[in-house]
Amino acid sequence: MKRMRQWANMREFIVAIGLLYAPFFLIGCAGGEGNRPTTVRVDGSSTVFPITEAVAEEFQKKHPGIRVTVGISGTGGGFKKFSAGETDLNDASRPIKSKEVSMASENGIEFVELPVAFDGISVLVNPGNEFVDSLTVDELRKIWQPGSTVKKWSDVRADWVDRALNLYGPGTDSGTFDYFTEAINGKSQACRADFTASEDDNVLVQGIAGDPNALGFFGYAYYGENRSRLKAVPIDGGKGPVAPSEQTINDGSYEPLSRPIFIYVGKKASERPEVAAFVRFYLENAPTLVAEVGYVPLPDRVYQLALERFEQRATGSLFASGHRVGMSLEDLLSVKE
Repeated sequence: MKRMRQWANMREFIVAIGLLYAPFFLIGCAGGEGNRPTTVRVDGSSTVFPITEAVAEEFQKKHPGIRVTVGISGTGGGFKKFSAGETDLNDASRPIKSKEVSMASENGIEFVELPVAFDGISVLVNPGNEFVDSLTVDELRKIWQPGSTVKKWSDVRADWVDRALNLYGPGTDSGTFDYFTEAINGKSQACRADFTASEDDNVLVQGIAGDPNALGFFGYAYYGENRSRLKAVPIDGGKGPVAPSEQTINDGSYEPLSRPIFIYVGKKASERPEVAAFVRFYLENAPTLVAEVGYVPLPDRVYQLALERFEQRATGSLFASGHRVGMSLEDLLSVKE
């Protein structure tokens, strides 16, 4: 959590990590490139960003000759760069979409999909809000669906205050936005348009913390780092209200807003020793670093299977049609194509 406090004020779109040169570990450099640092390029989800930056920071300490850049373009924006071959890895807070697979294929980009953590999309209000004790999925849908007529809190429940309801959420390039709209409204990107949107979760934190009439959503780690400034709303998915926590996210009882989050690695990029070394380091150290930045680590067996998937360079998405329904990550990673 200390790392999250350090990152809260660091929202540059490119974060350069590392020393410039270490002659004993310049791998993958040829001829005239020998006096330049080797670079691993990452972009994508702001939700996954804290994990990847933590990994990059620790990786740099071990391999000072490799420079890692970590950008925040949102999951969708990151996939655009990744599919064009502009980056080596993409951080993603949702599985890759079929249209993104097609775009990558058109450009000759094959990829390895690797889950790295669990997240629970947290629904937040201002801590001064004393009347919202929970929300049902139906109420969330009523608020966020396209064409929603909800303008005031009393439009959600008649006994709630007759005050404006101000909405905050991730931008449309965000995987968190995609997942939330699919889980709540039944279709990715299906959402009312009149809300304050930002790809930067810290902007959303500040907005909700400063607005007594606010309601918004974003990844669990940003809530965890700002508990004194925000109030999490328990969500009733049909079995009673459940608040987001490490336990409820891990065991799936925080439904339907618990989800795995990912990195995607370009197969061709992974042939470069520095990229392969970074991915191995990521999966081997994720259990510690994921928890340190406020997310929920996957089971050890899942990390082991993910590493095996990477070493085999098994390409494609595990979440293609027919794979994900009723299957755990361990089951998915154990599927032999």
